[in-house]
Amino acid sequence: MAIRLMFLLAFLCANPSISHCQEELSSVLNEIINDPDLRHAGIGISIIDTETGQQIAAHQPQLSLVPASTLKVLTTATALAILGSDYQFKTEILRTGQLDREGTLNGHLIIRGFGDPTLGSDQMSGVADLEEIMERFRLAIQREGIRKINGYIIVDESFFDAAINAESWPWNDLGNYYASGAWGLNIHENLYYLKFRQKPELNSNPSIASIQPRIPGLQFRNHLESAGKGTGDNAYIFGAPYTFLRYIRGTIPVGTQLFTIKGSIPNPPLFAAQYFLQKLEEIGIRSSLGSTTIHEYNSQSDAAPLELNTEKLLYRHLSPKLQDIVNRANGKSINLYCESMLKTLGKTRNEAGSIASGLQVIRSYWAERGLDFSGCYLEDGSGLSPRNAVTPAFLARLLFKISEDPTLEKAFSASLPVAGVSGTLRSWLRNSPAQGKIFAKSGTMERVRAFTGYVTTIRGQRRAFAIIINNYEGSSTTIKRKLERLMLHIYKY
Repeated sequence: MAIRLMFLLAFLCANPSISHCQEELSSVLNEIINDPDLRHAGIGISIIDTETGQQIAAHQPQLSLVPASTLKVLTTATALAILGSDYQFKTEILRTGQLDREGTLNGHLIIRGFGDPTLGSDQMSGVADLEEIMERFRLAIQREGIRKINGYIIVDESFFDAAINAESWPWNDLGNYYASGAWGLNIHENLYYLKFRQKPELNSNPSIASIQPRIPGLQFRNHLESAGKGTGDNAYIFGAPYTFLRYIRGTIPVGTQLFTIKGSIPNPPLFAAQYFLQKLEEIGIRSSLGSTTIHEYNSQSDAAPLELNTEKLLYRHLSPKLQDIVNRANGKSINLYCESMLKTLGKTRNEAGSIASGLQVIRSYWAERGLDFSGCYLEDGSGLSPRNAVTPAFLARLLFKISEDPTLEKAFSASLPVAGVSGTLRSWLRNSPAQGKIFAKSGTMERVRAFTGYVTTIRGQRRAFAIIINNYEGSSTTIKRKLERLMLHIYKY
């Protein structure tokens, strides 16, 4: 392997003026390939010149490997290309039926979602949080003059299908915030905060102090234990979508303070309906039938069909522009945002808000532009499934294709973390010559490290690159040092 790699470098880059950099990169690549911690690993590397499209260095570029979150570049770039940087998700408040002079609505209130992943977020700057969103919804009801509702408050989440996440997402992820899945109506990033009272004794059971916001019906079986000081958050919440009994296992550090973890709301549309009803009841507006979702309403055998022809729009909320959402999706590696984009692509192009439909749109779009999907097996839009697989050549070639469209390349590149500066690369290559010169999406899973993006080399040349390592041994700190050295020499090359 090492001999083949050195030959490729020497053959493609024969300019004597840069031979020293070639030799250094070749040496570092050989160290990676022959490292004892990587003797059982799958390693794939591809580096492409964005001016010519020529692959200038590679190691097993056609090897199918688990990409983890580097898969987000495929979803976000496609969303920017098809939906556009200025695209905004919407959420609507409507009513059915008639409103009499006394303010009694003989019909239903409907909150209709269109997949906005930022609705009620307390994570994204400039976005109205949960309380402010509920206040805006409430004011819309009051402006309409509604004082009583003879009907339901219904959240219509049917813009997306009811399969919330990929079938291959791991069970130990589903109860945690990062695996909340994408619903037709998302709220508060589909997460809650679970606070524990730390215990000073090792192996003791920290008690639950609070849950914010409170989720009606949510129950816990708490098997959490206290571990050594400074061991960090190793707690996992087990539970699937639509299920309200959750099991907590793992550890948090010993201590005397409150310690917070984040879980996935079992049914965000239902929670939104319940929470909105609560806010209305606080000002004396009551619903005779309570709150529900469109899926639950339609499952009732005696439910009358909604009078869609009498719907009246009371309020429309718009999300931030897609550019801002993509910036956070790639910068902070937000799974929810990418899964919502994926389903929106499917709904927009194929009229089906599903994972399968979204993936079909992605394949069709890039295949039309000459991108070869050989060796790629796609399960989702975020990279959370361990059954995703792509080749390093595919990712590097994708970034080359993006660079051929100046408008898309500008929007997409702006979303990538910058080495030593921002996002998930903030701590990488800091105070090195490559700081601020590498723009890349990282991917991390157990035994997986991956990077794909652009580098502006020391000679001002633009490269697209992809590095994927599966099943390495050793600590994450050790593999980080090795990959930092490799990326530094890609910059120098």
